[in-house]
Amino acid sequence: MPTQPGVPFPPGAPAQAQPGVQPAGPFPPAGPVPARPGVPFQPGGPAQAQPGAAFPPGGPAQAAGPFHSAGPVPAQPGAPASAVPAAADPVGATHYGPAGAPASGAAGPYAPNGSLPPAGPTWAGGVGAYPGQPVPPPTGPRRRRWPSVVAALVVLALAGLAGFQAYQIDRLTGRLAGTERQLAEAQGDDRARLDGLEQRAEALEKQAGATFNPEAVAGAVLPSVFRVRAGQFTGTAFAIGEPAAGGGTNLFTNFHVVEAVWEAGDREVFLERTDQRFPATIVKVDKTNDVAHLRTTGRFTGLTAASEAVKSGQQIVVVGAPLGLEDSVTTGVVSAFRDARDGSGPVIQFDAPINPGNSGGPVVNGSKQVVGIATAKARDAEGIGLAVPIEIACDGFKIC
Repeated sequence: MPTQPGVPFPPGAPAQAQPGVQPAGPFPPAGPVPARPGVPFQPGGPAQAQPGAAFPPGGPAQAAGPFHSAGPVPAQPGAPASAVPAAADPVGATHYGPAGAPASGAAGPYAPNGSLPPAGPTWAGGVGAYPGQPVPPPTGPRRRRWPSVVAALVVLALAGLAGFQAYQIDRLTGRLAGTERQLAEAQGDDRARLDGLEQRAEALEKQAGATFNPEAVAGAVLPSVFRVRAGQFTGTAFAIGEPAAGGGTNLFTNFHVVEAVWEAGDREVFLERTDQRFPATIVKVDKTNDVAHLRTTGRFTGLTAASEAVKSGQQIVVVGAPLGLEDSVTTGVVSAFRDARDGSGPVIQFDAPINPGNSGGPVVNGSKQVVGIATAKARDAEGIGLAVPIEIACDGFKIC
């Protein structure tokens, strides 16, 4: 009957020789089993009991009785038992941990159910590890997984930050667009208000122009009005239009004011104003319309002729030197516009008081424009004055 490693011979059965193994003869008498873990039995030597050594329960060998061997152990001739390499440790040998208990749950040469123990030595450090050898740390996929987790967390954090920044930028863009829209609306409102103010200013200017202000009219007209002395007679003359050709100033007066000088063949008259005297020349006369054109070498501001015909009720200012009293101002309204009759030209009738010496003076409207040349007044009546329309004088002499 062949023997199996780690299986004792049954009682009374002769031992079968193993190939290549010399029989050791009869077993020695029962004796104590050495309790050093991991040391195989030495055939032929007495086994010494170790204090505190415990055998696994259920094993065939007891500390104080006969025992069965674990089977033949091949040994090198002359080699001590301690020289046997760890890889040649006999199968079924029980190894004990530091406290004397079987390592990894080993129960001796027999398994609990009588089957063979698992192949290979079992050490206290684990399957396949030798006593005293450190167990290497695990190097599986779980240890190498943390860089991927960290990278994923970093990517998620960056993505969240980018999304938050995009949200903030979108909010700022919306607020900026809203501010620009409000600014454009405010500018539109301001522009509308400005247009409204300009229109109101223009309307006020028109109203101011329409409002009659004799003081303002007199202040603008008086510097251009003179007392004219022609021989023994005096009257009034005023500057008109642009400066004369070759320098100087053009003036209008009545023909009957300078008639005596003209008829005498003389052409020189004098302009007087505030103790100053300027010589002037009679250039041309219109006896039919009672108008004379004068010219002086002095430079004075010319008045502007009205471009529109007068209307009844229009307010006027008459400036002149009645009875030689220069810079006299009277006011009134246009009573009527009379057409030409009985060989005389059209005239403007007004109610402003005039007297001898006013002849040749300007009749001015509220816009400081000359509408006529004062010529005469009705005898034995008050408030009836007559003026030559300015357009007749301008058309006849072409100096306005």
